[in-house]
Parts: sequence; structure tokens; C-alpha cells
Amino acid sequence: MIEPRSFAKGRGKIGNFMQRLLKKTLKISKLKFPSELRLDLVSQDWVVIATGRAKRPEAFKKEQRVAEEVSRKDCPFCNIKKRPERPTLVFFNGSQIPLEENKIPENWTTVVVPNKFPAFLPHPNLNEQIEGKLYKKMNAVGFHEVVITRDHKKQMAQFSVEQVKEVFDVYQQRYSALMKKKFVNHISIFHNHGKEAGASIAHPHSQIITTPLIDIDLQEALSRSRAFHKESKECIYCQMNKWERKIKKRIIFENRDFLAICPFASKTAFQTIISPKKHFAHFELAGEELKWNLSEAFQIALNKIYKGLNDPAYNFYLHSAPCDGQNHDYYHWHWTILPKTSTWAGFEIGTRMEISIIEPERAADYLRKQ
Repeated sequence: MIEPRSFAKGRGKIGNFMQRLLKKTLKISKLKFPSELRLDLVSQDWVVIATGRAKRPEAFKKEQRVAEEVSRKDCPFCNIKKRPERPTLVFFNGSQIPLEENKIPENWTTVVVPNKFPAFLPHPNLNEQIEGKLYKKMNAVGFHEVVITRDHKKQMAQFSVEQVKEVFDVYQQRYSALMKKKFVNHISIFHNHGKEAGASIAHPHSQIITTPLIDIDLQEALSRSRAFHKESKECIYCQMNKWERKIKKRIIFENRDFLAICPFASKTAFQTIISPKKHFAHFELAGEELKWNLSEAFQIALNKIYKGLNDPAYNFYLHSAPCDGQNHDYYHWHWTILPKTSTWAGFEIGTRMEISIIEPERAADYLRKQ
């Protein structure tokens, strides 16, 4: 039989224990939670900022990069003059060179040629079909071009602003020409650097693909931008840029016309978005001064990634209002750079929810100092 006095004494010990546990719990609750879920305002995707297993920014620089060594002798782009395809555009040191017959002149610095193994081909009709009253299919009608810069090893992160400007001039000229073609409703301009980013040829190059369809990512961005504009009469990208300029935590670089930021809901570590401060829907309408300032912002941001992360593999791509004849003036064109700092596993693939292991605020702070 327990004595009343003993019971009371034990109860007191339990009470003290609970008080200490409560104090400890309250103390822990004030600490930073080991992960955050952040909502991407445009795509409405959630991303995981896994700070509990975060790396120090410097750790990304220490990772070993395996460069693919291909001699100039065996490089198809160094020997581009031997290819039978007629070039569509040739530049030399910032100026377009007139095409003579099917030849690429000796003094070229950037050239555009049809892709030797195109994913899309020109054709007079789409030949849309329904299979089994369930499945839709059509011809992959479009154009697939390669934009090649002269130097076998020198990538855009190592370019001068003038050299980057030449590449953007080429992008813009081909965009403006291709958008007039039949069945061209969307033009994708992208660049893969490094094997992990999908570059099958080491020689620096970009690609341009036109499609009769608008990809799902851009469709979602258009839909959200339209809804935001309808409700607030404002551009969602302009509002985000305004906030970023106010808090200044995620800005990597800023000049008169452009912001380079690590976005609030970064899909990968060190993701960078470069967008005009003023509202512009169509990249192809950018004037000379705007392109010069874009080239400066792009070159500086890309070079910071190159130096700060020890030349990582990366992709960059353009999102601009489609050329489908519809009014998309509510949209805001921009370029996205995605360094390959991790590999998607089952969670990311199964949920379409990316995990980033560094806060964009820390990533931006690190890149600013490069």
C-alpha cells in the first residue's frame, strides 16, 4: 500500500519533470525549423527548402567536375564547314555576314544551322488523328536549329558582354524569322552546358525549337499571370521584382534595366532568373539598349555561377509570350538559369516537388560576392 505522503512526493517529481520538459519544448520551438515549404506564385508548385540538410555554399565549389575532352579534329562543330546543310545565319564580331551560296565563311564567330538530328521538321500539315477515341497524335511539325559559337572550349560564362550580346542578337533574329512560319505557336530557346545537363556535344552551342503547341510550364505561367492581372490589374512578375528590390535579399546583380535573382521558391540550388524591370511581354521586340543591359546582367550572373560553383553543368532557357496570335500582354519575359547541383530521386519525380538544399537568400549572398 502506497503511503499518501509517498504518493504526493512522487507526484511532485513528475510535476517538476513535466515543467522541465515543457520549458525544453518551448525552447526548441523557437529554433529554425529544419525545412520550409515555399509556394511558387507563378507555377503554384511547392518546393522544399531543406535547410536541415543544407550544404554551405562553398561546398558546391569543391565538388569535382569531370570535363569531357573532345579534340577539335573530331568535333562536328569545329568542322561545321564540312556539313552539307545550308547555314541560316552567320555573325562575325557582332555583325551579320551575308550568306554566299551554301558556304560558311572563314571569319565567323556565331553560326546557325539546321539540327542534323531534328526532333521537329517542317511539313505542310499537322495530320492530327485520334486513336481509339482516347489518344491524340499529330506530326511533330516545326524547326530545329543549332546556334554554335566559334571557340571549342570557351563557354558563355567566360564571354565578354559584347560576345554575349552577339548571341542574343542571333537568338532574336531567328525568333523573329521563325515566328512567321506556319504552325509556329511557340519558340523554345535553350542551352545545355555539361553532360549532366544533357549536352551531347561538348562544344558550346544552343538550340532553337519551334512547336505548334505551347509547353505545359509556359501554359501554367500564362494562366496564372492572366488570372493575377485580371484580379489586380498588375503583372505578377513586376510585383515580385518590386518586392525583391525592396528587401534586396535575393538579388545577385542589378543594372538599369534588369534584375538577376535567386527566386523565393527556387527549384534548384542557385537557380537564377534574369528579367527586365519594366514590363515587356515579347523578347523578340527588345531594343538595342535593352539587349546590351540584358547581356551585361546575363554575363555577370553566369560568370558568378561559373566561379562560385566551379563550372557546374547548367541549363538556361527563355520564357516569352507565345507567337500564337493571341494577346499575352499580361506576361513578362525572362531567362532562367538552372545549375545542376543535385539529381532528382523518387520523391522529386513522384511528387513534382523539388528539394533545394540551400536557401535562395544564402545562395544569392554567396553569388553576389563572387
